[in-house]
Amino acid sequence: MTRLVLFDIDGTLVRTGGAGVRAFAKTFANEFLIPEATRDLNFSGRTDPSMVRECFQKNGIPLTTENFEHFFSVYPHWLAYYLNVLPGGPCPGVFDVINDLKRLPDPPTLGLLTGNIRLGAELKLRHHGLWDFFELGAFSDEHEDRHRLAAIAHGRGAELRKAKVHAEQVLVIGDTPLDVACGKAIGAKTLAVATGSFSVKDLAGCDPDYILDDLTKFSTRHLK
Repeated sequence: MTRLVLFDIDGTLVRTGGAGVRAFAKTFANEFLIPEATRDLNFSGRTDPSMVRECFQKNGIPLTTENFEHFFSVYPHWLAYYLNVLPGGPCPGVFDVINDLKRLPDPPTLGLLTGNIRLGAELKLRHHGLWDFFELGAFSDEHEDRHRLAAIAHGRGAELRKAKVHAEQVLVIGDTPLDVACGKAIGAKTLAVATGSFSVKDLAGCDPDYILDDLTKFSTRHLK
């Protein structure tokens, strides 16, 4: 049985109406004088630092620690603002899945595996009443590589449970091919949900263990 369930955030747990994209754009425009910075930037399944790096490189901004720190000191303020003015909400079935998992006789540990920085993840999930359900997380201010984040989250799950958690006892849930890839990178089972920008057909191409239209279709069979 699955002992650790790791959730992506954007498009998997919540939809924010584009708050993250808008906050990125506003921060680039105001702080680095880069207009329309996000126009050609692909956000799906990416880590926040990798997208900042790409934009800096395209626009000749030095890749200094100071510039990254400055971006991420301002970005959360705009994220909080846009979360409050744009429509959004939990994805279908999210609260039911979490509550069903927690009611199991031997519930798995629930964690976050996300490309968001920690503060960004907390702002998004607290805004929609979800943050306190999760016992651990791996966030992109710890590492820019999603595969490394998957390994970090796996290790934290084992530490929290005070027992070895085998790779096949981990389930990674996400809405993009990159979410599936990072689960596969640690040998975990993967469940793809078509609640983001990728369809069931799109997600089938990355060969997850399970594919669902949304989490209303989730059942305990996905834990076996």
